[in-house]
Amino acid sequence: MDLLVVRHAIAEEREAFAQTGKDDAERPLTSEGRRKFQRAARGLRKILDSIDLLATSTLVRAIETGELLEAALGIEGTARLRELAPDADPASLLPWLRRRRRHRLVAVVGHEPHLSHLIGYLLVGRSAGFVDLKKGGVCLLDLGTAPEPGRAQLRWHLTPGQLRRLGR
Repeated sequence: MDLLVVRHAIAEEREAFAQTGKDDAERPLTSEGRRKFQRAARGLRKILDSIDLLATSTLVRAIETGELLEAALGIEGTARLRELAPDADPASLLPWLRRRRRHRLVAVVGHEPHLSHLIGYLLVGRSAGFVDLKKGGVCLLDLGTAPEPGRAQLRWHLTPGQLRRLGR
């Protein structure tokens, strides 16, 4: 099983959005963020055959990023998971992943610092944030036959700019 880890695209600035009085969970992508990630998703389409299953956090900016992935890669149906929240424990996602281990490629869309900690947890067995995942950036992990802490292998890590160049 491979796991594609995707950080949400560029969203509205936290401080400016807070002035609207709405909850931060409702903060959407900017038009620039949407445009840039659409091109990045086209780049992903060039290097991935397909994504079997997509899950996003329950926050609007991750959901919108997931919708752009759905459109670019022809994914049908997306799960919304609290385990992908910015403050979630990386270990909390493992039971969900284990139940989907028959899928070839699962993608998750979430937030920092959670995703960096998740990647570290899967690669080295502890919540280490040593991977710098920029907004709209991705990495692909090989989880083997069943997700376990410290057993994943990093296949590749691409910045948003690299993905956009692929999507030209």
